[in-house]
Amino acid sequence: MIEIAAGIVIDEHLLQERFVRAPGPGGQHVNKVSTAVELRFDLSAPPLLPEAVQARLIRLAGRRLAADGLLTIQAHRYRTQERNRRDALERLIALIRRATEVPRPRKPTRPTRASKERRLRGKARRAEVKGLRRRTRTED
Repeated sequence: MIEIAAGIVIDEHLLQERFVRAPGPGGQHVNKVSTAVELRFDLSAPPLLPEAVQARLIRLAGRRLAADGLLTIQAHRYRTQERNRRDALERLIALIRRATEVPRPRKPTRPTRASKERRLRGKARRAEVKGLRRRTRTED
């Protein structure tokens, strides 16, 4: 069991790991060994996370979340499988922890009088510059 936050734990059996060849340069060795890790976590399985956390996680996951509900994290930063496995797991835990944080609601504010005046002065200055570029009619 992996403890994410207070009251949120994930069973390690729900995580799927797949080892693939790492992209990028590396010489002869990189073409022989599969050190990169694809860690998959199924979000469409029976709800393991509270509904609000799962909704935030889906939003945070972005393109790492496939249409079938699989969250995929790829790790190929290190040269060994073990370090890449640890890196992928840490990144998954960090992502879920970020989803557990409830965002602070935004308080709507109004612009100050000074900021309105600055904006209007800037608009007037710009209009004046543009007005000077116009051709004037010459009367014959």
